[in-house]
Amino acid sequence: MKDVAARAGVSLGTVSNVLNHPELVSERTRRRVQSAIDALGFVRNESARQLRGGGSRTVAYVVFDAANPFFTDVAAGAQAATDAAGLALFLCNSGEDRERQAAYLDLLEQQRVEGVLITPVDPADPRLAALARRGTPVVLVDRGAGPEHCSVTVDDVLGGDLAATHLLDLGHRRIAFVGGPRSIGQVADRITGAERAIARGGGEPLTVLETEKLNIAEGRRAGERFLGLPAARRPTAAFCANDLLALGLLQQLVHLGLRVPQDVAIVGYDDIEFAAAAAVPLTSVAQPRQRLGRTAAELLLDEARGPAGHTHQHILFAPELVVRASTGLHRAATVA
Repeated sequence: MKDVAARAGVSLGTVSNVLNHPELVSERTRRRVQSAIDALGFVRNESARQLRGGGSRTVAYVVFDAANPFFTDVAAGAQAATDAAGLALFLCNSGEDRERQAAYLDLLEQQRVEGVLITPVDPADPRLAALARRGTPVVLVDRGAGPEHCSVTVDDVLGGDLAATHLLDLGHRRIAFVGGPRSIGQVADRITGAERAIARGGGEPLTVLETEKLNIAEGRRAGERFLGLPAARRPTAAFCANDLLALGLLQQLVHLGLRVPQDVAIVGYDDIEFAAAAAVPLTSVAQPRQRLGRTAAELLLDEARGPAGHTHQHILFAPELVVRASTGLHRAATVA
């Protein structure tokens, strides 16, 4: 910075203002300082600036599963908000692993990030509350939160109800739920919503095919289990906890000789881009993915940079059903 100041013929403080508060410097002086920066190839030492100022211009999003396009869409929404605030967004993938999540949280606190967005493996993880108590704001994304954090999520009970009601309205009375583990709050809520719809609509008890993870491979394995159910009582429709499971289930059932939706109707959840592009376009419960991320980041920035007296908010969005060919027009007579 001293070299830049000498070349531009200005004080060290002026160079600092150009870098940090350009609105305080005249346009003519800014151009002269920028010309010196370009000529010298100066790059600011951000680590040194953080040590001096005690903070960084970064926010992190700890993603539950980066292989799921749902979370990359959420991240894109968060990035729109952080870009507008002049911050960088770092993505960390926990991969549904508690120990990896804990390691990232420790590292991010050491790096003095301005705040952490997280879709946690366990929303009750005490590390999250401890991080907030020590001064790093935390916002839960796609997970509910207690009074110590803001949260942004979707009404998954309603989403499960929408999916099962759609299948019941098409005449299905035997419905399977594919997803797991139940310890994930969203999975439990989607089962609850489906069971609520079935109790109201008069269908048979929900057949639950619990999975270890929420990915395509688990969907394929669920397809094998589905076909192994007694043919006379086999469900005629499946509601999956997310679109990746639904796509895997669809692939496996077609591979094993079943027709979708003629033999089995399938509903996914999230409405990722691949849902509409599947060989049999997938009916799905849509979540406002980018809006989730953007809203969460805005709450985080309000807490980190806003005036004192921030009030935690818990924002709940409503999902919507998007009907495509994977459920088709199924008449009650064919599922009796």
